[in-house]
Amino acid sequence: MFQKAFLACCFPLAAAMMLTAAEPTAPVRSNLSAAAIVDKNVAARGGLQAWRAVHSMSLSGKLGAGGNQRAALSVPGSNPKAIKEAMMARLKEEVYLPFVMDLERPHKMRFELQFKGETAVQVFDGANGWKYRPFLNRRTVEPYTPEELKMSSMQADLDGPLVDYVAKGSRVDLDGIEKVNGRDNYKLKLTYKNGQTTHVWIDAQTFLETKIGGQPRRLDGTLHPVETYFSDYREVDGLQIPFLLETKVLGVGLNSLGLQDTPVPGEKTVLEKVVINPKLADSLFTKPDGIQVASNAR
Repeated sequence: MFQKAFLACCFPLAAAMMLTAAEPTAPVRSNLSAAAIVDKNVAARGGLQAWRAVHSMSLSGKLGAGGNQRAALSVPGSNPKAIKEAMMARLKEEVYLPFVMDLERPHKMRFELQFKGETAVQVFDGANGWKYRPFLNRRTVEPYTPEELKMSSMQADLDGPLVDYVAKGSRVDLDGIEKVNGRDNYKLKLTYKNGQTTHVWIDAQTFLETKIGGQPRRLDGTLHPVETYFSDYREVDGLQIPFLLETKVLGVGLNSLGLQDTPVPGEKTVLEKVVINPKLADSLFTKPDGIQVASNAR
């Protein structure tokens, strides 16, 4: 599906913007193999042939950004009054920014984000990537950094990492059963062909994804594990699509400064429209050109 693309493509604004209600339980034996669970998941999402027939996808909605309800770090000897004033200056409520994401096989992606009347754009053509970020006063098109290229090249195809996982060179193992939001979930360990691993949680009743591990995020000099939760599934052209994604950054105890880590509020992405197999212009996935990047391309 498109979940990994969200984790790999967001701008510094969104990236600067996943604690979980799931309490791990002791792994129990399941009468289903990992392969059987994946088969049921693909069937629940619409079926293998239906997903193989998807060549492009367009998604639009609102991306949570700007909110900051995270508690300030407790620094010994710091001025309590100054900390209180800094906290009051923060935006407490999450701001939702309109976005459009276009996806096309293989691994093509275009992401547009509206902010203060301007459009930021990020494009990946499957090999090269570019970004245009006027909200940072960066009014020239810049190439992806090596790290951004690596993340984008590793993102799952638009059908997600479990569809045709064997053909993609991945391996799936059952890593026990855990509770997610009070419901039993199969915890699958997914090993990509490059050796990297992540986990995907599949609801034991609906067989839809409820959670996936994401790219770690650096906060206060420390890498934090990231998870994305999926809910509000709706049928679009026979496919089950989650219309609500919530990204959560997990706590790590003590950070690199030796200070107690503070909880990070979840960030929501709300889909409003999903189009399957739209006709997308080739120019959408080429290097943006100038300030009118969005309007020119569309």
